[in-house]
Amino acid sequence: MLPGMAAITPLEIVKRTPKTNCGECGFATCLAFGAAVATQGVDVGRCPYLDRQGLTLDTPAQGAAADRDWALVERLQRKVADLDFAALAPKLGLALLGDQALQGRYLGQEAIIGVKEVRLNGRAPEDPRDCILLYNYLAFGGGAPPSGAWIGMESMPNSISKVKTLASYCEEPLARLFDTHDQPKIERVIALLDGRPTAGEGADLACILPVLPRLPVKLVFWRAEREQGVTVFDARVKILFDDTATDFLDIESLVFCAERLAERIAELLGARGQE
Repeated sequence: MLPGMAAITPLEIVKRTPKTNCGECGFATCLAFGAAVATQGVDVGRCPYLDRQGLTLDTPAQGAAADRDWALVERLQRKVADLDFAALAPKLGLALLGDQALQGRYLGQEAIIGVKEVRLNGRAPEDPRDCILLYNYLAFGGGAPPSGAWIGMESMPNSISKVKTLASYCEEPLARLFDTHDQPKIERVIALLDGRPTAGEGADLACILPVLPRLPVKLVFWRAEREQGVTVFDARVKILFDDTATDFLDIESLVFCAERLAERIAELLGARGQE
């Protein structure tokens, strides 16, 4: 934090939210979200409706977290500098771009992953976690193409603590979000993310989304069922991974992939809602 600059408070964040407690951010109330942003460094972008005009975030938690993340990016850059990019490219489904850069799609964006920098649609990512994820994708070294066999996070080894995180920050917010938008709009956003429809038993929507070229995610959505104004079945989203996913990223990074997917969907649905 710069000298003389006051830290932002939870109430200042709440004032910029719709104050509807919609839960799309993953928190039960707008106040809980505001507190998490101000004291824990949670990304303000989790609220797709928040008014960012004139907002300058500078909290101790966010500053420290960002410093740690950018330091990790630098370490990962040094780690991948010695990799054989030409050999890596086919294993990761990426194209070789020069001697030390690879190119491919990431969440519907054109990504260039180089030793010295990452570019998304020609710009440097604002969130260092995107760089961390992409460099980890390189560092894992890749493997065989996806098998097409889908499994839940709960079926992966040592994932018990991550199942709830996946639900809280991806599946539950997406279920609430999708339940408030019509099907054609959701399908248009899925297409913007390079997704394609697929079969989903009894689901209102099922699609495969390539977060990264060799890292597809299957998203299955069931709308809420209501009778005479009473909800008898809550909206639900289930995220499934190809059973080769852990050949490409660790469990924590896979959770982050799903989290970023949810955030991108929220951003695009919000943008399309303003058209």
